[in-house]
Amino acid sequence: MNMAKLKIGVIGAGVFGNYHAAKCAAHPRHDFVGIYDPGHKRVRCAAKRHGTKAFDNCNTLLASVDAVVIASIAVHHGPIAVAALKAGCHVLVEKPVASDLSFAQTMVDLAQEKNLVLQVGHQERFVARAIGLDNAPEKPLHIKATRFGPMAVRGTDVSVTLDLMTHDLDMVMWLMGERPTSISGDAIRVYSDTPDAARAVLTFADGATAHLEASRCETGPRRVMHIEYPDGYVRIDFVNKTFEDTTGYGFNKDFASHPLAQDSLGAGTSSFTSAVLDGTPIAITGQDGLNAVEMALKIDGN
Repeated sequence: MNMAKLKIGVIGAGVFGNYHAAKCAAHPRHDFVGIYDPGHKRVRCAAKRHGTKAFDNCNTLLASVDAVVIASIAVHHGPIAVAALKAGCHVLVEKPVASDLSFAQTMVDLAQEKNLVLQVGHQERFVARAIGLDNAPEKPLHIKATRFGPMAVRGTDVSVTLDLMTHDLDMVMWLMGERPTSISGDAIRVYSDTPDAARAVLTFADGATAHLEASRCETGPRRVMHIEYPDGYVRIDFVNKTFEDTTGYGFNKDFASHPLAQDSLGAGTSSFTSAVLDGTPIAITGQDGLNAVEMALKIDGN
């Protein structure tokens, strides 16, 4: 293992920016240089909380680090990530990778051109790994996923497909090992200027299907995935960390106590750090993020 430390910064001092800042501050392989946010009071409070420096200028932070975590509001992910990659920084960007395909594609192209790590924060893949879904001996025949949350202002800068359903779009394509051959769905506005509820059907080349629902208009959180295999099914409750399993595939029934499930955000931070410092494979690539954005925008009708 390369024992060098990664000079890293965080962009965004909101809820998720503070979550990521805590992981960066605690990581033994990080030199946590600082946080940037346009809210001067907010960024100073966050920097004091995590024992680092507050930056008033994003470009100044980019010039001071080798890598950044982007946890700003979603519509800014693409522009900030492009600036970071152009500055030669490795990037861990929260989902969605960007809010439009043009920025997402530019990010993927820049990362490849400059040989930089571009990782996307689809953290529930780490929970799936704790269960052992990535080692299933058979491909799923059908997946049904429901992802509901309560009304909130945060996240409404983008549609519910980019805000919530993107997790399940990514998970489904990862478990199926391919993009769908067709996708249909619809999304509706309820209380914000972007769609707040959506549903979709994905069909794959071998006939496998996935039915997805997402809403941010509910009374509380609900995140459930039902996966049918040739030999049985798995039902995962991501909120309560419980599941049912009739497959006999040897999935981990005690996954809730696995480190990957207990701290999926920290697992993402560590995998990103290892990809940069040690050259290990990128856990969730920029292309993975781009694929999820493309599917989400098709559901939105864009």
